[in-house]
Amino acid sequence: MNTSKSILIAALAALPLAIASANAQAQSNEMVIATQLPEDMSNNAIYPALVHFKNLVEARTDGDLTVNIFGGGQLGSEVENGSEVQGGRTLQSTIMSAGAMSSFYDDYQVVTAPFLFTNWRQAWTFFDSEWFADFMSGTIEDADMRYLGTFDDGGGFVAFTNNVRLIETVEDLEGLNIRTEENPAHVAIMQALGASATPLPWGELITALETGLADGQFNAPVLNTTFNFDAVTDYTTLTGHVYNSAPWMVSESWYQSLPEEQQQVLITSAREAIQMSHGMSGALATASWVESCERFEECYLMPDEERERMAEIARPAWQEWIVDDFGMDETRVQGLLDEVESVGQTVAEEDYRVYGQ
Repeated sequence: MNTSKSILIAALAALPLAIASANAQAQSNEMVIATQLPEDMSNNAIYPALVHFKNLVEARTDGDLTVNIFGGGQLGSEVENGSEVQGGRTLQSTIMSAGAMSSFYDDYQVVTAPFLFTNWRQAWTFFDSEWFADFMSGTIEDADMRYLGTFDDGGGFVAFTNNVRLIETVEDLEGLNIRTEENPAHVAIMQALGASATPLPWGELITALETGLADGQFNAPVLNTTFNFDAVTDYTTLTGHVYNSAPWMVSESWYQSLPEEQQQVLITSAREAIQMSHGMSGALATASWVESCERFEECYLMPDEERERMAEIARPAWQEWIVDDFGMDETRVQGLLDEVESVGQTVAEEDYRVYGQ
């Protein structure tokens, strides 16, 4: 047998093993997800949704795509996680707050608009819409990350807590020093409403309230009760002037390396997990508000009329900031605001048409 024929026979004999190895490599993949939320099935809506996602994906792919979740900031800060997801080698997915997301995709800053939503149905319908998915498609080019959906961050709508007085009208904010995230949009909103703003990292918040560096702060009721803000502030008002959101991102480079069947499973499972989280988020937020009214000295649920009055003051100041200072295109900003309003009207009209007539 000549040498060439021997080489050919050997190559043909090895071919099935090579194909089997390539197929195994193509089919067996791992998705590591990082979140700052604790690995707890009852105190937040994100971790349980991720567990549901893991169960769906592994069952639907017969274990060829495995999912590992690391909660509680085990794998670093939000921005560190986002940077790792861009590479997609050691970390394939993460959930970020609006502020962290804006550091990778500037346009996400528009979601910080004050009084953006009036209710959860409007918010969930908007974030789950094709319009918003298209808005977020820019993350692929800008950050090498694909948008999977939006979770509520702590239940979405925020409530003030402070040491000075109960906030019932916009005038009650006059002269209060409110701690904000290190986000210039929040600073602009507070100043427009007559308060002064002290931007501080999360780790300094309790000390600032204890020492009087800040009179108050705002966070979702879930966080206000979880972190015992009633121990350092006396009054709480649910205004919902900010809706905290948490977009779920996956590495685009890694996603494109998956077989199409696994891509489809990932997307459909992620969408189901997002839907599951909505109800749990609303339930936790509602329970936490009830608990807030039991724990704080006084609580107040601001009526829609006063919220609208506050919005008329805060919205123009925020729009001036995001266009003139942040540099976002005015047409793009207005387009999102118009879409949110349209979604709210459509939801209300369709609900009444289907169930009320």
